[in-house]
Amino acid sequence: MKIKCKNKSYEQVMSIPRPKHQKPLKQGLFWRVLLRIVSIPDLLATRFRVNKIGMERLEKKEPALILMNHSSFIDLKIASTLLFPRRFNVVCTSDGFVGMNWLMRQLGCISTKKFIFDLSLVRDMIYTVKSLKSSVLLYPEASYSFDGTATPLPESLGQCIKMLGVPVVMIETHGAFARQPLYNNLKKRKVQVTADMKYLLSPEEIQEKSAEEINEILSREFSFDAFAWQKENRIRIDEPFRAESLNRVLYKCPACKREGGMRADGTELFCTHCGKRYHMDEYGQLRAKDGVTEFSHIPDWYAWERAEVRRELEDGSYRLDCDVEICMLVNTKTLYRVGDGHLIHDVNGFSLVGCDGKLCYTQKPIASYSLYADFYWYEMGDVICIGNQHELYYCFPKTDGDIVAKTRLATEELFKIVKAARADRKRKV
Repeated sequence: MKIKCKNKSYEQVMSIPRPKHQKPLKQGLFWRVLLRIVSIPDLLATRFRVNKIGMERLEKKEPALILMNHSSFIDLKIASTLLFPRRFNVVCTSDGFVGMNWLMRQLGCISTKKFIFDLSLVRDMIYTVKSLKSSVLLYPEASYSFDGTATPLPESLGQCIKMLGVPVVMIETHGAFARQPLYNNLKKRKVQVTADMKYLLSPEEIQEKSAEEINEILSREFSFDAFAWQKENRIRIDEPFRAESLNRVLYKCPACKREGGMRADGTELFCTHCGKRYHMDEYGQLRAKDGVTEFSHIPDWYAWERAEVRRELEDGSYRLDCDVEICMLVNTKTLYRVGDGHLIHDVNGFSLVGCDGKLCYTQKPIASYSLYADFYWYEMGDVICIGNQHELYYCFPKTDGDIVAKTRLATEELFKIVKAARADRKRKV
């Protein structure tokens, strides 16, 4: 899938009038049927099955908040099937509207910007359940999982649920990540996909619980591990490309502790610095070709990388410093390619300069709890996205090595550090 893109100067893009906010539209029966039909081929191919838990508690026409983990492009097809014929509006990132604004709105999509405080999104969700009497489908993790485990949830989610005051249902998929992991250039594997659809909270339970208690429940529910699931259930994936581009996630060698030299091809992951090689078996586990296997479980390797990033942040050695190609999103007509620039990320946050010095954007660490970062974004390349309510800057690194996953980890850990420091200062006052 590609995105519409056009070359324009930075000055031209900044002079474009920003679109006015539009309320969500009620999803018509035609569009619900269409989504259901186009979902059939993939669900048949994956022999999809669902296990419903407590769903008899949800009335047929009762609006609900549907929370779903985000693992693969098949997610929406699963939700469209499970919710049919229930009317629902899905929260969708703004770049999904580019060149397709009319269609996306007819489908019931609610536009938002990832990892940016958006009060209008809350208003739109309330409008959807209260005025349109429609359910809301939300992927609270906001981005696809890199390593098959849950990504951070926004702390505002509990309060949002209390404001909506409608039942909360959770859909958790099994096999969706294994079928089409993001790091693997979205190549599909032959894996059965199943889902658990669970009635999680009633309006009465929501009312009696605090936002913090609701967040604790959600944190427990959104705790999964796709690679552990694959191993425990003996899910055999024998495609010869299963480890291809795994270096995007496992970018640091645990043997020599160096970055920028990890490569993956076929079923092997290896370091070009020290020569250490690992084989990825048919059950998603890693084994060193020679010597000790530091991490057989991929999420353990990724967790170690997170700890390494945290250490760098704490000792002040962390720094991303690279040349990038810059695209901007300011409306739903097209993505604008505005030129080249330079992106820096350190303990002070992000700094982006470009377009012959005309563009100068900074973003503080406390601005977001995570980062919109993606692999092979719309077939354009790995991307880091920063910005605000008015402009989004999509930065495509030109440097060798894999930096996108590390930058997301650094953003998340830096947010935790700064937030903890602020809380500590507040306690001392």
